[in-house]
Amino acid sequence: AAELCRVKSEKSGEKNSKAIDEERIRKYKAALKIQSWFRGCRVRVYLRYLNKMAVLMQKCWRGYLRRKYFRETVEVEKYFLKFCLVISNISFLQIQKRWRGYYVRKYIHDFYTLKKYLNGVSLNNILVRGELKEYADMKEKEEEIEALEKKEKEKNYQARRTHYLLSTAQIPGIYNSPRRISPDPMELLLQQSKPLTHKKQEGKELLPQNKPLVLPYSFQGPFRDHAEVLWQRYKPLDPTLRVAESSNSPPAKAKERPRRGEWRHLIHENEFLPFSSHHKNDEKYEPSLHRSGKYGREAYGTKHFRDMYPEKWIADKVIICVLLSFFLFVLPFLI
Repeated sequence: AAELCRVKSEKSGEKNSKAIDEERIRKYKAALKIQSWFRGCRVRVYLRYLNKMAVLMQKCWRGYLRRKYFRETVEVEKYFLKFCLVISNISFLQIQKRWRGYYVRKYIHDFYTLKKYLNGVSLNNILVRGELKEYADMKEKEEEIEALEKKEKEKNYQARRTHYLLSTAQIPGIYNSPRRISPDPMELLLQQSKPLTHKKQEGKELLPQNKPLVLPYSFQGPFRDHAEVLWQRYKPLDPTLRVAESSNSPPAKAKERPRRGEWRHLIHENEFLPFSSHHKNDEKYEPSLHRSGKYGREAYGTKHFRDMYPEKWIADKVIICVLLSFFLFVLPFLI
């Protein structure tokens, strides 16, 4: 029995050791796989970094080369443009010089062309002078005709104004003297013309017959109409808006409220702290007398103007008031 147990224990030990070896080999292979994967990732990251650095170096180097080439190209182009400008300026000057010389010789200092032009100008001047003379004669004739017509109109108007000087069957006029052989031409003009009529005044029309005459002034005293006197004496009351509106009405109260607020807040109530060390002492800021308190405005006299503070005195002597108060000083002059 003991031998059997020993044999069983040895078999079981062999099985356990074999399982342990297999587990160790499995873990070893797993560790190898993890290490290989990690080292591969690290190598790939490093290679990627090296590739990136190589690309960066190539980029910087190629950028430097291109910038250098571009600067050289710009310099060459600049000098080439300057050279082209100089050559073009010279060419333009030559072209301008040749063209201006040709134009001056052809059109400006050409003797025959200038002579022909001056002959044409002189001929044109003769024609223009003749037309201007004809126009001046025509204007002069028109002015003479207008002057004659104006004189004739004035003569006709004078004849119409002095139509009362026309001769009658009983009394001869001043232009038809009996001592004259023939009447004056003015007498004949008076016979042909009509007397002037009075112009109607615009804006003034005659009153119709059914309307009474209204005088521009009013009668006074006993000459006034009785009904007008009674109407003036017992005319209805026409009060103003302030009198017609009640003081207790909502609009009046709404107007009175802001007035009271303005009277209460005439002075700013916030405490004033000057820009000095005065507010750091124990003395407290005292607001104005006209400020609004908890129960309205404070009465005058809560703080007198002539209060004395002995703790603030520099010397021990009391300051004596030499001048009287303003009221006592001005009172004799007012009386």
